[in-house]
Amino acid sequence: MRIATITNWAYGGTVCLTIAAGVTMVMASNADRIERDAVRQRDLFDQLAFEVEADEAQLTDQARLAAVTGDPSHEIAYNHTLAAIGPVEQRLSRLKDNGAKEEELRSLEEGLRWARTLQDEQKAAIDAIKRGDEITAHKIVFGAEYERELERVHFLLGRFRYMLDQRSDRAIEQASQASQRLRTVSEVMVGITALLFLFVLGFVLKRRILKPVVKLSDVVNRLADQDYAVEPPQLSQIDEIGDMAHAIRVFRENGIERQRLERERDADWHVRDLLARMTQRLQGCESVADLFEVVRLFAPRIAPDLSGRLYTLDARLGMMACASEWQSPDGSDAAFAPDDCWALRRGQSHMPGGDLVDVPCKHVPPETAAATVCVPLTAQGETIGLLVLENRAGLQGPSNNTKVYIELMSETVGLALANLKLRDALHEKALFDALTGLRNRHELADTLRRGVAQADAARTPLSCLMVDIDRFKQLNDRFGHDAGDLTIRSVASTLDNAAREDGTAFRYGGEEFLLLLPGCGEDRAVERARLIQERISAMTLVHDGVPLGPVTVSIGISTYPVHGPAHALIGSADAALLRAKEEGRNRIVLATGRRDTNAAAAAEIG
Repeated sequence: MRIATITNWAYGGTVCLTIAAGVTMVMASNADRIERDAVRQRDLFDQLAFEVEADEAQLTDQARLAAVTGDPSHEIAYNHTLAAIGPVEQRLSRLKDNGAKEEELRSLEEGLRWARTLQDEQKAAIDAIKRGDEITAHKIVFGAEYERELERVHFLLGRFRYMLDQRSDRAIEQASQASQRLRTVSEVMVGITALLFLFVLGFVLKRRILKPVVKLSDVVNRLADQDYAVEPPQLSQIDEIGDMAHAIRVFRENGIERQRLERERDADWHVRDLLARMTQRLQGCESVADLFEVVRLFAPRIAPDLSGRLYTLDARLGMMACASEWQSPDGSDAAFAPDDCWALRRGQSHMPGGDLVDVPCKHVPPETAAATVCVPLTAQGETIGLLVLENRAGLQGPSNNTKVYIELMSETVGLALANLKLRDALHEKALFDALTGLRNRHELADTLRRGVAQADAARTPLSCLMVDIDRFKQLNDRFGHDAGDLTIRSVASTLDNAAREDGTAFRYGGEEFLLLLPGCGEDRAVERARLIQERISAMTLVHDGVPLGPVTVSIGISTYPVHGPAHALIGSADAALLRAKEEGRNRIVLATGRRDTNAAAAAEIG
């Protein structure tokens, strides 16, 4: 029962008991009034009875004195007393007005009747005195009959008083008993009211309010300090305190949920900060290897429960090759065909362990398929990679929040990977010759500068070989440009193979090529030039079924610092190549160095 209902009932009961107690007190007071009226009536009736007796005694005395003395004054006093008494009807009316009963009135009337008889005898005695008959007067007022009548009057008046006393005593006793009962009832009601008040104080205030409120107060104080680990008391009572306890439980649950949301928000901000940092690092990557390292470091922190691998498309093999992995995922990291992954087929994330039944990918082990999600890396509508993530915490895929982070990470990684590949492609186009695959003249200056610096630091020579295909214009005019391109590609391949171990080959322009050989002196440079000539001469080129004939090259060689300063190294090799062509082609000519010039000058002087 609710406290308000209990309080209302208690208040209503208290009011009712108070009213009943008041009514009982009024009734007890009325009984007391009845008792007082009974006493007052008895006193009045006694007074009337005593007045009658006194009057009769006085009349008797006056009549006897008149009979004994014969003094007329006693007659006058007798007449005066008789006139003062008044008629009997007046006395009876006074008794009726004061509540005398018929039985009592009959007893009084009988007494008064005998009193009138006495008065008649008294008058007769006085008349006898007036006639001078004293003996008759004495016989009348002093006779035995007169005494018996006088006693009878006293007896009847005494019986009247006795009846009055009996009735008054009964009335007083009844009124007293009624008053006592009513007072007892009133006291009982007051006691019940007090007990009800004490019950309200003890049961409602202490048990139903004070104890629960003390418990709830402690809980509220701890909740105010955001201590949501506190357990609110389980109050089964259906009242205001129960409503308060329910509200506190709801507040605690809301606080716990708010803390959870705050933790999720903080975790979300942390992950978003990691994603932002990862994006910044990806933008600063200089190579695909840098990108793979960034992904390997940041992915476990963005999704701690997920292990995974990053696959990229190997265009040469047409296979997805594992480029990076983290947190030791299950299964093999072997390359697989793009068609083995449903994510790559569909161009969107694929998770066979979700709520809906789906087909697992062939490259994922069956025992971990339900906990694996594949996310394609796309950029500008082209699939360039794949993220394969495995939930280590269970047999289900990642949570919805983690899926969002994975999508953001995949978009970031895909875009960065596409940018790196695009930059590599642009770099390759800018630095490598499209026909031969050799480095072009844009890369030559930087490579030469680095080679010279290394040579100066290590005090080693640096040789430059300038190579030109002999009679290329005639071959091109005779067999066409396609045959010329075939010849250029074949010569470039031979030069690239010859320089791969310790040098770099460049296409200098047209049919001219250049080789930089760090740490290679004049003698080794000549040996390398002869090897190149031999390999080129040994080539058999056929275009559209037509042999192109033997191909020869002329080579000019210059070595730093023997043949001059670094800025003149290419010029010296080009001058040597020009002399080789002038001397008949298919030749190797060393540049003229400072030592040769000094020797020639000395010979001329000699």
